[in-house]
Amino acid sequence: MRHPLRSLLPLALALGAVPAWAQDPPAKPAPPASETGQPQAPTPAGEAPSKKKNAAGKGEDSESKVPIEEIRRYVAVYNAVKQAYVEPVDDAKLMHSAIRGLLFDLDPHSVYLDKVAAEDFDEQSRGAYDGIGVELQRQPDGSLRVISPIDDTPAARAGIKAGDVITAIDGKPFKVDEGDNSGPLRGAPGSKVVLTIVREGRDKPFDLTVVRETIRVASVKSRMLEPGYGYLRVAAFQADTAADFETQLEKLKAQAGGKLRGLVIDLRSNPGGLLTSAVQIADDLLEKGKIVSTRGRIAISDAEFGATPGDRLDGAPLVVLVDAGSASASEVLAGALRDNGRARVIGSRTFGKGSVQTVLPLDNGDSVKLTTARYYTPSGKSIQALGIVPDVVVRAAKRDGDERPSYTEATLPGHLHGDEEDAPGSNAGEVLEGEAPIAAALAELKKPAAPKPVADAGGTARR
Repeated sequence: MRHPLRSLLPLALALGAVPAWAQDPPAKPAPPASETGQPQAPTPAGEAPSKKKNAAGKGEDSESKVPIEEIRRYVAVYNAVKQAYVEPVDDAKLMHSAIRGLLFDLDPHSVYLDKVAAEDFDEQSRGAYDGIGVELQRQPDGSLRVISPIDDTPAARAGIKAGDVITAIDGKPFKVDEGDNSGPLRGAPGSKVVLTIVREGRDKPFDLTVVRETIRVASVKSRMLEPGYGYLRVAAFQADTAADFETQLEKLKAQAGGKLRGLVIDLRSNPGGLLTSAVQIADDLLEKGKIVSTRGRIAISDAEFGATPGDRLDGAPLVVLVDAGSASASEVLAGALRDNGRARVIGSRTFGKGSVQTVLPLDNGDSVKLTTARYYTPSGKSIQALGIVPDVVVRAAKRDGDERPSYTEATLPGHLHGDEEDAPGSNAGEVLEGEAPIAAALAELKKPAAPKPVADAGGTARR
């Protein structure tokens, strides 16, 4: 690879549903386990264990003291449940519930993953698993919101849409404290699963039957739109996505006679994935400049990524197509290219997931996915709960009775507050489907840089 950026992360940082441990091994050794089995953040080389300042400006140890009074209260409740609950309760079940409870009210992206769920995420990040092919977000009531169906999978073919809420699987509704409850969606290829769906614009829940299969996600696809103008669809950011992007880009350049006149990068309904893959693609298209930075409470969460010389497109124009399902690493890539003046972004406002999750493996095979930082675009702005507001707004084609929901990180209960989440933005939260947005992107690609116009469903710009 021309830019081996995967070794730059001291901890495996993951954006979105794809797990961090699927990345290449970090440059530093894995965090040592404490006596409790919880991994500890490593100290950066050449530094002493740091102290952070609290809100009052006073230094405090990175390891806070155990709240003895709260532990006593927990033990009292634990003993009461063990002694007086109407039916016997297993110790392991109680402890698992307590651990899940530690994470449940933090934010929508911090979650406890048991061994099976952790292995499922690991498989998914490598691009092959048995299931229906959908990216999900757990809701406080236990239901599952669809971030996006993955291209050309059973979920997409069955008609599942971004923004749908799955309230039951095979007739079994979810429980509030169930933790990760997407496991039943996995299963043997050829087996069926019945999903109960709640969708904006539909009066009642309805059922969809989906046939599971082995999902082999091709994260990058390409084609020529017109002579000299290429199109790259990035469906998710997996371990091999950056390499696939480079391969497909070289293929398009060969088809164009050695050099493209312009390129559309389609990130619609791309839920994110590995940060390093998005960083490497941005580096492939930038000669210089910042790409993304992360900031958290501990020093190990702070990082900054910059571009190295070498633009694989040789300066040819770029347009990035996004919509409400474009989240996390997708927003990193779009923000990096736009803030550096390398690309125009068109579509609708993106999802607005501007937080970073660190996946911490436990000694029993389980893992904790914990929000540890926020990320910032090269301009220094956080897009948490705001998203990327496009330079050119493309509106979805309206159908009779079709009520397009507002669909952003800001609508998730318990989300981290964003610095600018109340800022105005056009066309927030629309999912853009079909070929019309691609046509609008191609039309914009052929134009010189201009003020922000608004394109209608057919791709005709209004100025």
